[in-house]
Amino acid sequence: MAKPIIKVAAVCGSLREGSFHRGLVRAAIQLCQESIKEIQIEQVEINQLPLLNTDLEGQGTFPPAVEAFRQKIKEADSILFASPEYNFSIAAPMKNAIDWASRPPNAWANKAAAIVSTGGNGGGERAQYHLRQVGVFIDLHFINTPLFSLNAFEQPAKFDKDGNLVHAETKERLKGVLLALHEFTLRIQRK
Repeated sequence: MAKPIIKVAAVCGSLREGSFHRGLVRAAIQLCQESIKEIQIEQVEINQLPLLNTDLEGQGTFPPAVEAFRQKIKEADSILFASPEYNFSIAAPMKNAIDWASRPPNAWANKAAAIVSTGGNGGGERAQYHLRQVGVFIDLHFINTPLFSLNAFEQPAKFDKDGNLVHAETKERLKGVLLALHEFTLRIQRK
């Protein structure tokens, strides 16, 4: 019996085109297209979102870019965050996107989520911890394992010069996160 297909919205906290976090999202999309047919990932861009300003809200409406973003989140079964770490926390663009989608009615509510991060020494673990704290308030449910944090600067090389994930073992770790997200999403949907 085939497993149900889930729709995943991928939100990348880095706006830079060649960022390693965007590379993780591209790799996740490619893995699903090649070998995890039960998951469809769509990267949902956040670079067009204005800074959170409730003066921009109308009577139950939001600016067009915010409405489009919120709709993509609502339509998704689960969320994949690619979260850079800045100053021991999540990146400002990601926090802004989270805040816009949490405005009533909360688009994040009761969704499964996973986090992948990369960077230096801790590979973004502190940002992941902070994002999990935010998730408690907005009713996101994160997978607990496997944890995916990657030191991008250790040898062997994990990314090519364009920010694409090229390391086979890391791709397998990423695949493990996606499979866990699929299973956890189905569990939450059954509740």
